[in-house]
Amino acid sequence: MFSDNAPESLITDKSVQEYFQDSISDALENQSIEAGQETVYYVVNLLATFMRSEELFERTPDGVILKPLADFYAEAVEGQTTADQHRALRRLGDVALFISGVFSHSLNRKLVDVDYYVAMGGGAYSYLSGALRGNAGARTLTEIFEELSNKFADFVDVLGEVSERAHFNNAADIMRIYEIWLRTGSRRAERTLRSIGIDPAEANISRSRH
Repeated sequence: MFSDNAPESLITDKSVQEYFQDSISDALENQSIEAGQETVYYVVNLLATFMRSEELFERTPDGVILKPLADFYAEAVEGQTTADQHRALRRLGDVALFISGVFSHSLNRKLVDVDYYVAMGGGAYSYLSGALRGNAGARTLTEIFEELSNKFADFVDVLGEVSERAHFNNAADIMRIYEIWLRTGSRRAERTLRSIGIDPAEANISRSRH
């Protein structure tokens, strides 16, 4: 991950970095979302890092798992040092943003949904921005975390566009987009629904809840 003073310094694969840089820039423009350059660098690095499965998943005696967000929160609460607490919260925010943006379509099969990830991730970044404020050496990260907190749902939409590889073309997909719009107010989900002739404010789609 990034150091406090040079958030772009650990992007090591130029081709991957350039691909995600272009993809994220296009998605931001398409969705009329403004973002600071350093924040874009951070998200580019996050994508490039987590595309390597060993950076996202953890090996345990029971196999390879994706650690629940609640575990990162527990680590933050129980951290022996401030650095340990901040590291756990940062991991929480990063994982929440990546999963809710790239894998939001799969969350409806889980016990928690995308709104949980948005709340947990946005909260983690918000805490970090407040905790680091006033630290001259961490000014860049303070600004990045503040923007990610304030625009977490927007960046979920941005990552969703980047990761999307096919058009939504069946009833389950449409219902899932509607679910995301209901839970988060996603502007991207609303635009997708309107593009296929559905006004989400007036729609009455029967949904099964888990």
